[in-house]
Amino acid sequence: MKIAIIGCTHAGTAAIVNIAKLYPQAEITVYERNDNISFLSCGIALYVGGVVKDPEGLFYSSPQELSKLGVKTKMLHDVQSIDIDNKKLKVRDLSNNAVFEDTFDKLVLTVGSWPIKPNIEGINLENVLLCKNYVHSNAIIEKAKNAKNITVVGAGYIGVELVEAFESQGKNVTLIDAEDRILSKYLDKEFTDIAEHTMKNKGIKLALGEKVVAFEGEGSVSKVVTDKNEYETDLAILCIGFRPNTDLVKDQVEMLGNGAIKVDEYMRTSREDVFAGGDSTAIIYNPTNEHRYIPLATNAVRMGTLIARNLVKPTTKYIGTQGTSGIKIYEHNIASTGLTEHSAKIADLDVKTVTIKDNNRPEFMPMYEQATIKLVFEANSKKILGAQIISNIDLTQYMNTMSVVIQNNMTIEELAFVDFFFQPHFNKPWNLLNTAALSALDI
Repeated sequence: MKIAIIGCTHAGTAAIVNIAKLYPQAEITVYERNDNISFLSCGIALYVGGVVKDPEGLFYSSPQELSKLGVKTKMLHDVQSIDIDNKKLKVRDLSNNAVFEDTFDKLVLTVGSWPIKPNIEGINLENVLLCKNYVHSNAIIEKAKNAKNITVVGAGYIGVELVEAFESQGKNVTLIDAEDRILSKYLDKEFTDIAEHTMKNKGIKLALGEKVVAFEGEGSVSKVVTDKNEYETDLAILCIGFRPNTDLVKDQVEMLGNGAIKVDEYMRTSREDVFAGGDSTAIIYNPTNEHRYIPLATNAVRMGTLIARNLVKPTTKYIGTQGTSGIKIYEHNIASTGLTEHSAKIADLDVKTVTIKDNNRPEFMPMYEQATIKLVFEANSKKILGAQIISNIDLTQYMNTMSVVIQNNMTIEELAFVDFFFQPHFNKPWNLLNTAALSALDI
């Protein structure tokens, strides 16, 4: 069996390692256009902020490790075209520009994503940078050394983490986003308001509800222009979002409108013997039971592992995702899973919500902290669709529990009386999740 794998970050690495273990006799070839693999891009802000001193820790595998498994590891090789009908690839060796063909019996597409780079004036000026991979992170660190004013465009997870990292280094930081609040895809307003308040108090300028229309400067960027204001800057970093790297198989496999490859529960595409996973892929989002593009490292490693298990025959189903994620913004520990109230209404779902504030431990204990939890649930069925938490101590694991709750279609009534332990060092007789659900019973 001849297996070709294109792309080697999270999903690709997981697929390769597991395929090599399950099918040691297979001929496995991986094509990767970069000179490194398995970079944890979620650690970029920690690296930029100096929390991570040794960037080697952001890699959990290497071409050498894959080669030890008997995998033909073709680094600096760019796949130019894919012919699924005839099971052929055309590849360019970037080290010498030689072009050659290869064939496959099974094809694994783990081609990842790339930052969105809008076609606006001045976008190609010096010091307007992308933020995705190891090369980008090193460029950001180097350019930031001599930058006094730094502008980050995009208030998703990476953008928010970057502005905190720069502020901690004494930079003058501006965060711009077309939405009227940060992290709008992940949290409702009452949660983002808390984080925004802290960021403003730290001196970060929030330019929300503003769309960038141009970058200006002589050779190097010196100003970011929005539809409402202008901001002096020495360095601008684009964190607008990502698009799937799927042009190679356009019109050959079924995709969403944004180019994300649709896969079934066994990671199979619409074409036989072609599998896909990771940031190039659309998977089932359980709260709405539809294909969605949710580029998270957690989803990617699961999908890569499942590709290996289902490569020869359908064996292990992917049970879908809730898009569970978390972030730390200064002292705030924040996590969410499933739908927010805002996203549920956009999806035209009839939902109700409950929000509680309670201490994590009994008040007779010498130390306790307040947490805010919000549940989103269907109005009629009471099925839980989403949850969010914020606190100044780390209680984010509650959202992993809520992910399982949503995964298993549990209702408010079931969560209210589910069995959680009590011990004063850790919680109250009624667990915070019990308390939230009990509060929702009569809504």
